[in-house]
Amino acid sequence: MIISIIRTLLLYAFVILAIRLMGKRQISDMQPSELVVTLIVSDIAAIPMSNTSQPLLSGIIPVLVLIACEIIASIIMLKSRKFRGLICGSPITVIEDGKLMQNEMKRLRMSTEDLCIQLRQQDIFSLDEVQYCIVETNGKISVLQKPEKRTVTLENLDIKVPDTKLETVVISDGQLLQNSLRLCKNSKETVDKILYKENVAIDDIFIMTLDGAGNYKIITKEI
Repeated sequence: MIISIIRTLLLYAFVILAIRLMGKRQISDMQPSELVVTLIVSDIAAIPMSNTSQPLLSGIIPVLVLIACEIIASIIMLKSRKFRGLICGSPITVIEDGKLMQNEMKRLRMSTEDLCIQLRQQDIFSLDEVQYCIVETNGKISVLQKPEKRTVTLENLDIKVPDTKLETVVISDGQLLQNSLRLCKNSKETVDKILYKENVAIDDIFIMTLDGAGNYKIITKEI
């Protein structure tokens, strides 16, 4: 029993490492080759996990081979557009200048219901609003609305607003997040000055946000 638990934990850690090596994509954002490798890796790892008579290497070696193949393929795809098109396909336009491209939809085996569902998920409830719709290689759609349907921006209204840069959570449950500090272009010294000014200890903070302009918000822990 203990051996099974140890083997499971080892394979669990190894599969997590394998997925990290392949990248940080969500399942829905994976290209076909990445999704196939991920599914095969999970199946291969499950064999020695459930069968203690199988050596661990029988699961680890095939996974390493698959990871190597995926990494090599991704490098080749960076260098060769033709190879990338062969493995991942290419984006397909299903609405062009407001016209529904029926042949392309048949080629994708995409029904109008499927298209409308994906459009509604982007808060578009009428085909008349769409100027261009492109099905990307990961299956998601990119949509450009007709000019009269697009959201008005501050640039359209000729309104200038101050740039506060990126806002991040710099303290979470009493822990200082160094990576978040780098993202918002701040330092620990800046945080220390704010905490001194507010007369609050870092251990008492539940969340503290900070942006590049020095604006911050502090939520203390509930007693």
